[in-house]
Amino acid sequence: MALTATAASTAPAAAPERALPRRWGHRWPLLPLIAAVLLVAVPAEGAEAGSVFGVPSADLLSGAAVLVCAGRLLFLRRRPLTPAAAVVLGLPVVGLAVAAVTAADPVAALPGCVRYLQIFVLVPAAVLLLVRDARGFRAVAGALVLLAVVQGATGVHQYVTGSGASYRGEDIRAVGTFGPGDVMAMATVVGYGLVAAAAYALRPPAGAPRRLRVWAPVTAVLLVVPLTLSFSRGAWIATAAGTLAVIALTGLRQAVRVLAVLGAAGIVLVGGLGVGSEMISQRLTSITEVTGAPDRSVNDRYTMWAAAAGMWRERPATGVGLKGFPAHRDGHASIGLSAGSDTAGAGQEFRKQPLLSPHNMYLLVLSEQGLIGFTALAGSWAALLVGGVRRLVLARARRAAAVDCGLAAVGLMTWQTVDFLYADIGGPSTVLTGIVLGLAAWWALAEPEEATAR
Repeated sequence: MALTATAASTAPAAAPERALPRRWGHRWPLLPLIAAVLLVAVPAEGAEAGSVFGVPSADLLSGAAVLVCAGRLLFLRRRPLTPAAAVVLGLPVVGLAVAAVTAADPVAALPGCVRYLQIFVLVPAAVLLLVRDARGFRAVAGALVLLAVVQGATGVHQYVTGSGASYRGEDIRAVGTFGPGDVMAMATVVGYGLVAAAAYALRPPAGAPRRLRVWAPVTAVLLVVPLTLSFSRGAWIATAAGTLAVIALTGLRQAVRVLAVLGAAGIVLVGGLGVGSEMISQRLTSITEVTGAPDRSVNDRYTMWAAAAGMWRERPATGVGLKGFPAHRDGHASIGLSAGSDTAGAGQEFRKQPLLSPHNMYLLVLSEQGLIGFTALAGSWAALLVGGVRRLVLARARRAAAVDCGLAAVGLMTWQTVDFLYADIGGPSTVLTGIVLGLAAWWALAEPEEATAR
């Protein structure tokens, strides 16, 4: 007993946290992550408080989280990543290093390399190491839901009052606080929140208060409204995929019941009550207009996809280099590509926004980093998704306490991998991508006792 007491008193991990209240003793390092999520809501246009030296506050807080994680590893002498986690999260570094070295202008490629490292390596690793248990996971996921509610309410107000971004001549597109220059950001935030809320609605945490069991499904349903009003087809598809993954992984019987209820509600709302404006119907129909008569945005997207594929065929192994897509776009795009995307509304005058990416993360990586970078980055994401599903199945079989976290992690990861078919990184909400990947990494790669604890 004496030896045990002595060892415990001299353990380096206990000393610095004992002075704090027990409840927050190992959770205060999550504060930069939670703050980074919530500060994404700071208006992007005309708000000096939203950035420091031109760097968004959310990105600065994500950097602070990385520094806190590094400090804890050094000060507390905690073991860093497991070998499996180091391989999975370190894979993108290989492709980035090759792309940076082989780029025609390494100096111009450096900012892109730093950004990729931040979003796909450093922030996910920090989340994995700072989230100590399921309660920490729920705190970060809860911040995502809170952000979605705030942005969703703002978006609905924009639609109702006609103060949103311009869409087909009317200022009705819900964009939240992100402005018309980043029309997919609000849809991304709301999609994250909806998937997380659906996970907790279908499998509430053990011992969860009654208010969570009531408000989780209500929140998930209400977030469908701003998601619809965003008119973002890619976010619609990704959210449907993420939600279906969550439903399917709750178990066959519950999945059948939930899908039956959703199907009946859809028939009543759309068929019986006629819910759904003509604009929404047209937007849904345009998803399938691939070879018929696509609108200009669809035509531009396919043109840029073809340009990205052309760049990859030109340099299949290493691509044209990080940040190289804009410089090589015109040399590979057809004359059908428009000069840019028209943006207006939500307090902004008309602007022509240049098309500087293919709006497909996989093709962007393939064109700029080649097959080496694509294999490394996509392989890392695939490992997170497969590992998350595997652990979720095992946790369900063992009736583990943190199944709700597994559903949220797999649902969010599914959302992200599907959304990357229609979007890429960029804008103020990009830091959330790194946090979502970190949550997925925690569930898939954390130590078993950490990922299954309450």
